[in-house]
Amino acid sequence: MKLYDYPGAPNPRRVKIFLHEKGLAYEAVNCDMAKGEHKLPAFLEKNPSGKIPVLELDDGRCLAESVAICRYLEAIQPEPNLFGRDPFELGHIEMRNRQIELELWTQVGVSWVNGPIVTKMWQVEPNTRAKRASDANVRRYHERLDHEFGQSDYVAGGRFTVADISLISAIDFGAKLVDLQPDEGLENLWQWHARVSARDSVKNN
Repeated sequence: MKLYDYPGAPNPRRVKIFLHEKGLAYEAVNCDMAKGEHKLPAFLEKNPSGKIPVLELDDGRCLAESVAICRYLEAIQPEPNLFGRDPFELGHIEMRNRQIELELWTQVGVSWVNGPIVTKMWQVEPNTRAKRASDANVRRYHERLDHEFGQSDYVAGGRFTVADISLISAIDFGAKLVDLQPDEGLENLWQWHARVSARDSVKNN
C-alpha cells in the first residue's frame, strides 16, 4: 500500500496513526501541496477532490477520505478494534467521531484558512471576523472536552478508538499551526492528551 502524505497535514496523520495501531506496513509518498501536486492531473486520477490522504492499494485502486480509509483498514485488520465491538459501541464511537469532525475540525479549519500561514502562502485576504468566531468556538469546545474527560478516560469511553485519533490530530494541528493550544487550566483535557500522546503510534507520527 502507498499513502500519499504531506508533512504536518493533520488528516494523513490520522491514517498514519491508525496504520501504526494496526501494525500495517505501507509506503509513504510525499505529495507536495505547497507546489500544488495534489491538483495535478495524475493525482486527480487518484482522487478527483484533489485532497490528501489517498491510500493506493497494490492493485492500483485508491481510497480517499481519512475515515473511509480507516474503515477499510479495520476491515482487513480487525484487531486491535478501533471502531466498535457491538452495535451500541459502533454507534457511540461514530457519534463521538462525527462530533469532533463537525464541531471541532471544521472550526480549526476556518481559523487555519484565515490565519497567517495560508493567507501568506496563497496571497489571499483573511476573513478576520470568521477567524475570531472560529477561534472562540474552538476554545469553547476545549472547555467541553475538559468536562467530558472528567467522566471518561477516552473520547468514546474507556478505551482508545478512532475518535481519539481524530481528536489528537485536531488538537495538535491547532496548537502547532493555528495558535489554538488548549488553556493550561484544562487539566482533564491535558491528562487525556498526555495519555494518548504516550502511545507509540502518536509519538511516531
